[in-house]
Amino acid sequence: MTGFTGLDLVVLVVYLVGVTAWGAWLGRGQAGGTDYFLGSRSLPWVAVMLSVVATETSTLTFLSVPGVSYAGSLVFLQLTFGYLAGRALVAAFLLPAYYAGSLTTAYALLEERFGLGARRFTSAIFMVTRLLADSVRLFATAIPLALITGWPLWTSIVVIGALTVVYTYFGGIKAVVWVDAVQMALYLFGAFVALVAIQRLLPDGWAGVLSEAGAAGKLRLLDFSMDPGVTYTIFAGVIGGAVFTMASHGTDQLIVQRLLTCRDRAAAQRALVGSGFAVILQFLLFLMVGIGLWGFYGGRAFDSTDEIFATFIVEQLPPGLTGLLIAGVFAAAMSSLSSSINSLASATAYDYWAPAVGAADDEARVLRAGRIFTLVWAALLIGGAILFIPLSQGTSAVEVALGIASLVYGGLLGAFALGVLTERPGQGAAIAGVAVGIGVVTLLRDRMAWPWYVLVGSTVTLVAGSLVGRVAPRRTV
Repeated sequence: MTGFTGLDLVVLVVYLVGVTAWGAWLGRGQAGGTDYFLGSRSLPWVAVMLSVVATETSTLTFLSVPGVSYAGSLVFLQLTFGYLAGRALVAAFLLPAYYAGSLTTAYALLEERFGLGARRFTSAIFMVTRLLADSVRLFATAIPLALITGWPLWTSIVVIGALTVVYTYFGGIKAVVWVDAVQMALYLFGAFVALVAIQRLLPDGWAGVLSEAGAAGKLRLLDFSMDPGVTYTIFAGVIGGAVFTMASHGTDQLIVQRLLTCRDRAAAQRALVGSGFAVILQFLLFLMVGIGLWGFYGGRAFDSTDEIFATFIVEQLPPGLTGLLIAGVFAAAMSSLSSSINSLASATAYDYWAPAVGAADDEARVLRAGRIFTLVWAALLIGGAILFIPLSQGTSAVEVALGIASLVYGGLLGAFALGVLTERPGQGAAIAGVAVGIGVVTLLRDRMAWPWYVLVGSTVTLVAGSLVGRVAPRRTV
């Protein structure tokens, strides 16, 4: 048991200071909102692809996913098959619509089809969902910092949030994307370090772990159960995972904003589909870390599965490497948090503030307002993470965050389906359909596993919106 040494502290501080300063430097020369929120629509697709992966996996991959396989098996990986299929569908059907005009947010597409009210309604849903889900992500990240320093969780949350908001405030989306790419490489390196450490710490290495895990059924990958209450099955993974990804990557400003920074539609499609393959490999890597930890700790119980990997990093790795892996945890956290802050500020500026004050074409005013909204949303996310502290006992943050997002993603995806696939329903019908879809999923959430939420919600939204459109007058303003 090595603990956290002075060398580890030096490594961690150098990383945090360096990445914060570099991110702020990347934002130099910004003149308007398009620079700040869309990177002048000129970012390379490889960087965008890495940013998409870093944004959606974040600390929940680094800490929670190993905990999922530690307590269960590899069946979580079934979701990633659907994730790839969903990305391909978004690339084929939604990205062409986004690149047909000069859209600034995902919800601008709904304004073109239904009106400003629909854009603001769906944007508000995105804001509330992102605030709740990413507050949970920020909370999960504070766990290792609290273990290392002995600080209360709320102090750790504030420190992480404050460091992240510095480069997000000054650097904008360009800093977010490039820092994401570097930070993804760091936390993947951290996972490989953990795999090597497990090999060296156990007498029989990975051969012993895999033998014991196989006998215990922990290497099971596919589950063909037809029970809708079972969370990870091949049907929930491929069907539910695909529909979930169509919503998260096709209607969520967090991801769509990154895709809109690419030079053209083809580049955005490469970034999106490529991220699907990267996510499969990444989830497999972190699930295997969890299997290795199960072998190392003999399957003993922890207060929270999110603490298992963090405890291993602090207690078992040699000086220097502990600091590097904790920096990986911070990398994952900061990439997700910076992305959330910037996308929330973007949606607020373009979907609400600019239309209200008539500043949609005033790039300098949008930039100034965007930086103010950046600070506001950072404060709200930090506050939300602190509020989650008493609710965290006995839960896995990754499943909490995915469940929160899934409750409303169906309504958002259904709204886009109404806009792309139909002509008759107007704005009122679209809003009514979204409200009904989210309401039905909320009422039925205890009767099915969360991977089915989006499929049910989007179907109900599409049907309800179509029915309302048949009897309600069509209005677009």
